[in-house]
Formats: sequence, C-alpha cells, structure tokens
Amino acid sequence: MNKSLVLAAVIAAAALVACGKKEEAPAPAAAPAPAVVEAVKDAGMAAAAATDAASAATNAASAATGAAAAAVGAAGDAAKAAVTEAAKPAVEAPKK
Repeated sequence: MNKSLVLAAVIAAAALVACGKKEEAPAPAAAPAPAVVEAVKDAGMAAAAATDAASAATNAASAATGAAAAAVGAAGDAAKAAVTEAAKPAVEAPKK
C-alpha cells in the first residue's frame, strides 16, 4: 500500500507540474537590417524612375504618331496635286 500511495503521489505531482507549465512567449520580430531597408528604398526609387521613363517614352511615341499622321496627310495632298497637274494637259487637249 505504501508503494501505491507513493506512486499516486508521484503521478499527481507530475500532473500538477504539467498543467501548471506556461508556454514560452514568442520572441519579438527582429528589426530589418539597415542594408535591407536601403535596398527597398533604392528599389522604390528605381521603380519610380522606370515609371517616369515609360511615361516619357509613351509621350514620345504619341508625338511621333501624330507627326507621322501629319506627314501622311501632307504626302497625300502633294500626290493629289501632282496627279491633278499631270492630268491637266490630257483634259485640255480635246478642247483644242
């Protein structure tokens, strides 16, 4: 009976210790290294510069498209005038 009593006391003590255990608090997150912070800032500035460059390229392409359209219109007008001038002798010949 003494052995049973000692065994029961040991089991009860183990149960109390197990139930009273507290979980460890999670470690606080470490602050990012200064090099990482600088790299992120540099990447942000590079992205902004790339966006500005893309916008400038878009504007230049738009201006070039407008100039090309104007050139096509002028070439069409010049061709029409040349054809009209070339056809004048043929139109006037039957009148004489």
